[in-house]
Amino acid sequence: MARPLRIEYPGAFYHVTSRGNEQKEIFKSQRDREKFLEYLASATGRYGAVIHAYCLMGNHFHLLLETPDGNLSQIMRHINGAYTTYFNIKRKRAGHLFQGRYKAILIEADRYLSELSRYIHLNPVRVGLVESPEQYQWSSYRSYLGQSKPPEWLRTDFILACFAKRPVTAVKKYRAFVEDRLGKESTPPLQIALGTAILGRAAFIKAITTAHLQGKEDGNIPALRQLANRPTPEEIIRAAKSAFPDDEKLARRASIHLCHKYSGLRLGEIGRSFNVRDTAISEASRRFARELEQDAKLRKVVLNIKGRVKICGM
Repeated sequence: MARPLRIEYPGAFYHVTSRGNEQKEIFKSQRDREKFLEYLASATGRYGAVIHAYCLMGNHFHLLLETPDGNLSQIMRHINGAYTTYFNIKRKRAGHLFQGRYKAILIEADRYLSELSRYIHLNPVRVGLVESPEQYQWSSYRSYLGQSKPPEWLRTDFILACFAKRPVTAVKKYRAFVEDRLGKESTPPLQIALGTAILGRAAFIKAITTAHLQGKEDGNIPALRQLANRPTPEEIIRAAKSAFPDDEKLARRASIHLCHKYSGLRLGEIGRSFNVRDTAISEASRRFARELEQDAKLRKVVLNIKGRVKICGM
């Protein structure tokens, strides 16, 4: 079985998720959720974890956390291990509670932290549990709005400071930022992250690869191969033109979508390759993604393009 890529260093930020084994519930009561939050608190005290956002769903959880000491594995071993022990003792059961190892995406904080906090806080809305994120009790969103007192271990000021210096203004702008996405599709972070491991601009990915992955070879880690073989826009465009020789417009739309998802370049850099504004790139990519969901024949051709330029995942 392929092992997940783990990149750990002091000051790193991650989006962490973990699901119940066989998709089963990991939180069956209010006390379960309260206990899990206690383990988040102890992770900050014992291991220096900094929790920026969280959301506890029925069969999984989301965390947005920072590791000043570069010890993600130690932090997650404590959280998942302690909670599994509690859960098993309470219900007189044995065995695994979580489905394999947790998933962790390394984040370029300045670029993606606010966006990921919004994704996490809107999770209960996306699955239909509530109509508004502030209606959901088991996330950090109410603390961001000042509707409940943040626990000592939750840090809301870092993200809020990205919106305004004055706390009151920052809260209003953050709320508008989150609610602006209500009713709109959101791409899961794992589908955007390169190699399902790093979410950031090309310069960030290059810096992380050079500092932490250079010279590291392991055929059992597909993410390493993908990081080493990131395709250029030129390679993607050539492959798309070859796949759609009689439809220049379709080749162009496929190229834009694949560059947006897999090149690791900034929107402005991709936009210059296609002579369009950067804001048009993400919208065109979303429209094409919806077409892929509805058209099996088109998906097959795009998979073929991805194979030619050695892109992993869909």
